[in-house]
Amino acid sequence: MKKSREELEKECAEAATKAEQYQHQVQRLENRYHDYQESKRKKRNHRLIIRGADVESVAPEVRGMSQAAFRTLVEQIFSLPEVAALVSRATDQQEGG
Repeated sequence: MKKSREELEKECAEAATKAEQYQHQVQRLENRYHDYQESKRKKRNHRLIIRGADVESVAPEVRGMSQAAFRTLVEQIFSLPEVAALVSRATDQQEGG
């Protein structure tokens, strides 16, 4: 059951073609994954920018604050029990539809 040289060369060429196809398939999947990650990053950035703009529109005084001062202010605001209750109620309403 020996195969001739031509049959072996043909099988080798077919195997090389299959290997190349699999490499292209892997590359396509990697590209799709990268595009998905990029899309998630862009959506997150957009959301953060919009929320920051909303904060500045409600409290324009924060525009001139440093990042550290703004962060401290936000932490103080969200540690207030009244604010925590408002946030909890708003998220409950959001989840409830």
